[in-house]
Amino acid sequence: MKTSNAPAEFSPASAAAVIVLCVLFGANPVSVKISLEGLGPFTNAALRFSVAAVVIFLWAKMTRQPLKVAEKLWGSIITISLILTAQMSFFYLGMTRTNGTHASLIANLLPFLVLILSHYLVPNDRITMRKVIGMLLGFSGVVLVITDKEGIQSGLQIGDSILLVAVFFWACRIIYTKKILSECEPFHLVLYPFVFATPLLLAGGFLFDAEMIKGFNLRILSAIAYQSIMIASLGFVIWNTFLKKYGASSLHSFVFIMPIAGVCFSGLLLGESITPHLLTAMVLVATGLMVIHFKPSNTPPSS
Repeated sequence: MKTSNAPAEFSPASAAAVIVLCVLFGANPVSVKISLEGLGPFTNAALRFSVAAVVIFLWAKMTRQPLKVAEKLWGSIITISLILTAQMSFFYLGMTRTNGTHASLIANLLPFLVLILSHYLVPNDRITMRKVIGMLLGFSGVVLVITDKEGIQSGLQIGDSILLVAVFFWACRIIYTKKILSECEPFHLVLYPFVFATPLLLAGGFLFDAEMIKGFNLRILSAIAYQSIMIASLGFVIWNTFLKKYGASSLHSFVFIMPIAGVCFSGLLLGESITPHLLTAMVLVATGLMVIHFKPSNTPPSS
């Protein structure tokens, strides 16, 4: 029997589900900014992952999901955990020095970096001229974000630079995850890295957070719940499930929705100024991702 490692094509229902998920992910930097009003960055990340790990574990037990992982995979899971810890450390630190709008747009370098890494590391995920054009548009948008000086405080570019490091680690984690997804359940690569990363991030809170806990209110608690339950647990499990089926570059092409959602939520919930400079950047990033995603109708099917 002939088997193919080529990614599957999206059904309308699956495409709709990914779009909704991208809108939810697009709002995540906004929820992080809100939760940082009450928690230190490392403490925030540790709390997010501890809650998410508990939610995923309870879901797995209630639905009788297999929790056992092959012994040969534990080394890979620990590697993913370390990459995740680095990613979130830089992400939350960067969020303390930038705003939600910048974070939403810079995070959308992710699919471009995934495309580049996939070209060399993942079979059937190749860079084409169309993808090159899309990447150039997207990178141009991010350059506009980083060089935007209209109505921002000094030091914002430092936060943007820290976020760029976080996005690089994020892309590395996605590619590494994709390479071993076929050997385990998708939720294994969410649950166990969260379990391993939580004490490391908590130690970072003890060592580096000026104040681990500044205060709580309903707004902060809602933001933490959103990150932990909607994004880090349910969102990541669903995302990894789609990643396993459809492939890294195809799935991440949908995230052209994220910068639009992020900018809108930043203006609505954080009251941030949306300058023409940033709107242009958003259009460039979203257009670049759309160019990458929409394939010519005469593309021959994979065999």
